Amino acid sequence: MAAAPQVPARGSVRKTRPLVVKTSLNNPYTVYWSALESEDMHFILQTLEDRFKAIGLQKIEDRRKKNKTPFPKKESREKCSLAVDSEDLKEKKADAEQQVSGWTPAHVRKQLAIGVNEVTRALERSELLLVLVCKSVKPAIITSHLIQLSLSRTVPACQVPRLSERIAPVIGLKCVLALGFKKNTSDFVDELRAIIPRVPSLSVPWLQDRTKDAGEDLQTEPVESQDRELLDTAFEDLSKPKRKLAEGRQASVTLQPLKIKKLIPNPNKIRKPPKSKKATSK
Repeated sequence: MAAAPQVPARGSVRKTRPLVVKTSLNNPYTVYWSALESEDMHFILQTLEDRFKAIGLQKIEDRRKKNKTPFPKKESREKCSLAVDSEDLKEKKADAEQQVSGWTPAHVRKQLAIGVNEVTRALERSELLLVLVCKSVKPAIITSHLIQLSLSRTVPACQVPRLSERIAPVIGLKCVLALGFKKNTSDFVDELRAIIPRVPSLSVPWLQDRTKDAGEDLQTEPVESQDRELLDTAFEDLSKPKRKLAEGRQASVTLQPLKIKKLIPNPNKIRKPPKSKKATSK
């Protein structure tokens, strides 16, 4: 005789956990900075370092705010008054000797965009002619968005090793992760004309590289005509509600078709049951 099927013991059957599915879009392309040759790297760093030293651009911090410390409660009033008088004398001497805190000269600072946030805002407004990024940035995603942004604005950009190590001490900063030169610059024109041809072109599959054309326009056109064009476009942007790029300099964007391999529905999605029409009148 065949044996009767055994009934599973109580509590032995385990419920299978629902499969967690997360929808995400993956980029099939890898975007990276183009390699800069060692000769060009040394030339760019030396040129910028010499120019910053010649101009004397430096940030001066007010050290009086850092040195001030609150007095302990146990000290007597006499000691506090003597300490305050001595500090007042030191502050007066420091005011006579030291300069006011801030950037000197201020007009040169307005021609630059220092830092990742400032460079990003200037690129979005199409205000830059050149972007330099430090290679020692960690994590690299902090500056990776500048590749597509600079290429879409036809601005030459590259990653320079030891940029922060060489430039930051000269201008009085702890680090310089990104450095941009604005279009209204007048003190860095010769340096930009020497550096831009050495900057390697960026490669983004869905964007065309038109930075070479922009560099040729910068070399052929004089600075006065460029300033006039910038002023004309600025007044046009102020008069119109929407900002538009200058004609002929807008990068053409070619979109690649998106290929979807498989669609998986989300089993955890809770759908509300349809509302049944109940008779209100009884």
